[in-house]
Amino acid sequence: MKPLTDNEIRSSFVNASRREARQASLPADLDSFGAHWEKLDYLGWVDRSNPQRAYAVIPVDDEPVGLLLRASERTGRASTMCAWCEDVFATSDVRLFVARRAGASGRDGNSLGTLAHADFSCSAHVRRLPNGMEGGLDPLSLVDRRVEELRWRSSAFARRVRDGS
Repeated sequence: MKPLTDNEIRSSFVNASRREARQASLPADLDSFGAHWEKLDYLGWVDRSNPQRAYAVIPVDDEPVGLLLRASERTGRASTMCAWCEDVFATSDVRLFVARRAGASGRDGNSLGTLAHADFSCSAHVRRLPNGMEGGLDPLSLVDRRVEELRWRSSAFARRVRDGS
């Protein structure tokens, strides 16, 4: 993912009002990301002052698409697979995130949900080297495939929110 400034992040939101984008709490350590940007497939974070609100900025056709998300309450201890990275081992901290659709559809109350890691750690999960249970595939090609699939699934979600369809 290419590095983003505060202004680029705020102007990327497609399903937030100007006021919501202006008031969005950005990651505290955004300036210190440095080389970490290269290991991110999208940028996601939870609002420090309101853990029920979260944000994700996902590259779609090389342009950042920012999403304002509402997080579900944490309930029980059920394991659930993340819909973005599909890591079958890291299933304990996955939550439902709901995004109001952009434009008239969102103003009419339409939204779209997805299951994702509560800390938006998908980029780290897909870069994990495969263990013995994951078959005899070439480890690096499996990691590359996981990265591409994460990028495809997360950008598909962002497109659906952005396009209101």
